[in-house]
Amino acid sequence: MTDTYAQIGKLSVHRLALGGNVFGWTADEAQSFDVLDAYAAAGGNFVDTADVYSAWVPGNKGGESETVIGNWLASRGNRDRIVVATKVGAGVPEPAGLKADVIRRGLEDSLRRLRTDYVDLYYTHYDDESVPVEEFLTALDELVKEGKVREIGASNISAARFAESLEFSEKNGLAKYVAIQPHYNLVSRDTYEGELADVAARHGVAAVPYYALASGFLTGKYRPDTQVDSARADKAAEYLRTERGRRVLRALDEVAEAHGTQQATVALSWLAARLTVASPLASARTVAQLPALLASVELHLTEEDLARLTEASA
Repeated sequence: MTDTYAQIGKLSVHRLALGGNVFGWTADEAQSFDVLDAYAAAGGNFVDTADVYSAWVPGNKGGESETVIGNWLASRGNRDRIVVATKVGAGVPEPAGLKADVIRRGLEDSLRRLRTDYVDLYYTHYDDESVPVEEFLTALDELVKEGKVREIGASNISAARFAESLEFSEKNGLAKYVAIQPHYNLVSRDTYEGELADVAARHGVAAVPYYALASGFLTGKYRPDTQVDSARADKAAEYLRTERGRRVLRALDEVAEAHGTQQATVALSWLAARLTVASPLASARTVAQLPALLASVELHLTEEDLARLTEASA
């Protein structure tokens, strides 16, 4: 295994995870296939999606991203070379939550859309505190024992429930969370750093942060008095209105210029250097957006670079 790959449980994954949230949303199937082909050709093997992607789009009902990825896997015949991560619990199918029957039905639907008989990494998308950890962990453990899931992960969970889940699995010999997918980036550090990251580190859990580029803000293309044609433009522009966001942008500009690279590359490289982070998660709507993301794996920031960025984002 080279530095290009990281270990998450028994899974060897590329250090840049490709987000599938845009597939079936801002990228149609043909565009999505182009992005997936280019990512795989560059050595990428870690594709992330969810059953709910992209139910927020008028006319969609969820499952569109999984369907696109499943069609791509089938057409390319490369299922055994791609690590597929998906999620359950956001309400596709209804109801939302983590009751045992919801998890099992959700997985069967995901497998059908993905056109596969197993998922490599299966996340609980949102915690459901109405369900005891023993119920959903036992349900997930059964799926692992059946060979339908290889490893399990958690997203959007409190430090207390995360610790409780890990301790329950360890005590009872059940499948254990090997990954956590938190909201974490240079302008959003508070959710993960601290208790949640401490739990992950203590239990050897790898982080795969989502919104790694803060809805595109950390690409550097959002500037005062600049209009960007993007479905995420309003969200990204919010960061420009904060002093923290402007500090981070200045630091990104400086570090990117020093290395002759792009701001997105620097932002992802900083994130990859953080404690517990195995593979930042970023999406690309077009093939042209991929090189800056992939370059983060090869970029080696100095201690001074990392300190500059960490201080600016504090």
